[in-house]
Amino acid sequence: MDAPRGGTDFHFRLTRFMSGYMADAPDISVVVPVFDEEGAAPALAREIAAAFAGRAFEIVFVDDASRDGTVAALSALKAEIPQLRLLRHAKNSGQSRAVRSGVLGARGAVVVTLDGDGQNDPADGPRLVDALLAGPPTLALVGGERVKRQDSQAKKWASKIGNGVRRRLLKDTANDTGCGLKVFRREAFLRLPYFDHLHRFLPALMLREGYEVAFQPVNHRARETGRSKYTNLGRLMASASDLLGVMWLNTRSRLPGAVSEV
Repeated sequence: MDAPRGGTDFHFRLTRFMSGYMADAPDISVVVPVFDEEGAAPALAREIAAAFAGRAFEIVFVDDASRDGTVAALSALKAEIPQLRLLRHAKNSGQSRAVRSGVLGARGAVVVTLDGDGQNDPADGPRLVDALLAGPPTLALVGGERVKRQDSQAKKWASKIGNGVRRRLLKDTANDTGCGLKVFRREAFLRLPYFDHLHRFLPALMLREGYEVAFQPVNHRARETGRSKYTNLGRLMASASDLLGVMWLNTRSRLPGAVSEV
């Protein structure tokens, strides 16, 4: 079979790189997308390592073509944190693409995602992993729902309205899809259709594939360094078109029920 066209195809090159690299695969891959997070990323990496100590895990930071010292700061931690890996985009492609690159490169069957700004608390990650593994095989995602959010009032109101509209139209049962802390089965994620801003619609897309989803309250912290990469207006404009797209995808879904070999 011919190789996929396009010499810069990340998926193809990463798949070739990963072949022969899964023999000692960890159980859990913590994927963290970062863009210009030099101030937050090193401390976050240390917190993740502490939170998952005693488990078979890896930490996969995906740098989305940062312009600051994020890559250098994380590279300097590799000797201190042997589970740390660092992938880097050649050009800025957005949070959803960075998450997907991390999942494609991940070796664990269970993936934990956190935002790279340090507002998600890594200490909540193991609890969500345990909830996923304690559930039935059809449970594919456990999402965090932020309590006592440490954001501006304007951002909290925009999020509340957006979540309400999305939940009513998509019936995804999620109160807070904007929370970056999510735990899911890698295999299930790779079955989902990809588009930019995918990360905000994971519960709906998992349900579309016939999986179950669940949610748990998680801690939320104030941003201490850097600045937000989103504005309320920018998020609203992107979410409106994405919402219509996911609604269309849902109308085109036909589940086969159980699949058996005869």
